[in-house]
Amino acid sequence: MDKSIHSRKYKIAISLLKEARIVAGITQIQLAVKLDETQTFISKYERGERRLDIIEVRSICEAMDVNFIEFIKAMEKELNKLR
Repeated sequence: MDKSIHSRKYKIAISLLKEARIVAGITQIQLAVKLDETQTFISKYERGERRLDIIEVRSICEAMDVNFIEFIKAMEKELNKLR
C-alpha cells in the first residue's frame, strides 16, 4: 500500500477536498478560522505538503457543511476510475 502524500490516489482525494471548499465558497482563511487552524495548515494540505488523517478530513468536511459520507462516496467514485 502506497502511503505517500505524492501518490496519485492521495492527490485525487486532496483535489476533491479543495474543490469542495471552492464550491462551498469558503476561502482558506475562512476554513482555517472554522477549524481553529492557520491558513498555512489549509495551504499545506491542499498543496500535498501535509498528510491528513480520516478524522481531519471529517472535520474539514463538517466545517465546510459538506456531508462526509457523500464526500467519501465521491472520492471512491473517482478512485475507482484508476482501476
